[in-house]
Amino acid sequence: MKRSSLSPSRMVLALAAAGIVGGAGVTALQHTPAAHAANTVAAATPAATAATPMALPDFSRITAQNGPAVVNISVTGTTKTSDQPAASRDGRSADPFGNDPFFEFFRRFQPGPQGGMPREMPTRGQGSGFIVSSDGIILTNAHVVRDADQVMVKLTDRREYSAKVLGSDAKTDVAVLKIDAKDLPTVTTGRIQDLQVGEWVLAIGAPFGFENTVTAGVVSAKGRSLPDDSAVPFIQTDVAVNPGNSGGPLFNTRGEVVGINAQIYSRTGGYQGLSFAIPIDLALKVKDQIVATGKVEHARLGVTIQEVNQALADSFKLERPEGALVASVESGSPADKAGLRTGDIIRSVDGTPIRSSGDLPAIISLAKPGDTVALDIWRKGQPQRIDARLGSAGDTARTVARNDAQASQGRLGLALRPLQPQEAQAVGAPGGLVVESVAGAAARAGINPGDVVLAVNGTAVKDVEQVRSIVEKSDKSVALLIQRDGDKIFVPIRLG
Repeated sequence: MKRSSLSPSRMVLALAAAGIVGGAGVTALQHTPAAHAANTVAAATPAATAATPMALPDFSRITAQNGPAVVNISVTGTTKTSDQPAASRDGRSADPFGNDPFFEFFRRFQPGPQGGMPREMPTRGQGSGFIVSSDGIILTNAHVVRDADQVMVKLTDRREYSAKVLGSDAKTDVAVLKIDAKDLPTVTTGRIQDLQVGEWVLAIGAPFGFENTVTAGVVSAKGRSLPDDSAVPFIQTDVAVNPGNSGGPLFNTRGEVVGINAQIYSRTGGYQGLSFAIPIDLALKVKDQIVATGKVEHARLGVTIQEVNQALADSFKLERPEGALVASVESGSPADKAGLRTGDIIRSVDGTPIRSSGDLPAIISLAKPGDTVALDIWRKGQPQRIDARLGSAGDTARTVARNDAQASQGRLGLALRPLQPQEAQAVGAPGGLVVESVAGAAARAGINPGDVVLAVNGTAVKDVEQVRSIVEKSDKSVALLIQRDGDKIFVPIRLG
């Protein structure tokens, strides 16, 4: 699936592995972490109100029982260097890792001079993991072991083993390792459906190489979709997670692993109160596939989707802005065969509600190719149900919905003309209208001259009178399906 956007808003995304970090934007989210305090229960009396403190979870017990099953992972690899690194504006050598926020930390692990002939230089990184089988099966993040030539695993009793990467899945960021050992301590896994928002959770890992570090916090939210092309419904927490924590376990107060710590949102690349973990149910499904076949297959629907905001909800007569709006359907895809159309809004899959468009790729990715799913959709102001038999994503990169364009108050402000036959052939559409000039609300919504309007509120248009008729019947806004540079996207326009 794919998200479309005229102006996506992005934030700095850091993969929390020392020396192995990813970025996904430049806009920062300001957040002030709340202090964790003991829960209190207030007992009201006519005269006064007294607070009686409640006991916190016994973090030491959880750590003692499960700490031995948490491992430190060290990886080594190689990277090619150029003759001479480019200099930055302040005179220092430029970051060869794409302005990685952890470059200064990571650079210390690179031996050798900065200049000279092209050569391969060793690179090193660190992460965490945990043992799920006593015969040496270990779960961690895929980005921890990506491009690694050698993976070493250190146990809490200081034994070290060379690990084999049985397989990894970039879409879910889960990897499975195997070490040659027996009778190892293991963790107990829980169920994500039993995890509650506000519940205490505990992370064990090796931030910045400090092995067996314990941090605690609460579950901030469940089912978070992130703007990083991920198919994971993340657990959001305020547990302190830093480089080196990646791949480590997230425990509930019963000592069960409920997630794999994977990512953080940050201005600087360090912890700022927002951390995200992969649900353990998803990780175990990936693990089972890798152990059985050495690879992971993800299901595929074959649609481009975008978020439903209030303006689009008004345009499509929805009570509230929920669901995933289908911007385009890939020809011959499972969605096409099932009868999905551009302008449909997918509201649930097998009874699971789609609140945000990011929920859809996460749900579909968890299904198996060949599964049949029931899609509850909204089409032309009426609910419908469609059954779709999912295909396989194979090696094709999955794309997810991007943020939709923003619109503001004002008149429509479009000058349109029908497509000429040669233009229709170039666009690949049987009809549509070319935007010749734009002003007012349409301009503020992001419509540009040269855009092709294919549909209004889900109805295909071939002449200006159709557009005028639909606009006259609309109350607050209209949704234009436009095509630009081969991409299709719904753009909501507020009507004055």
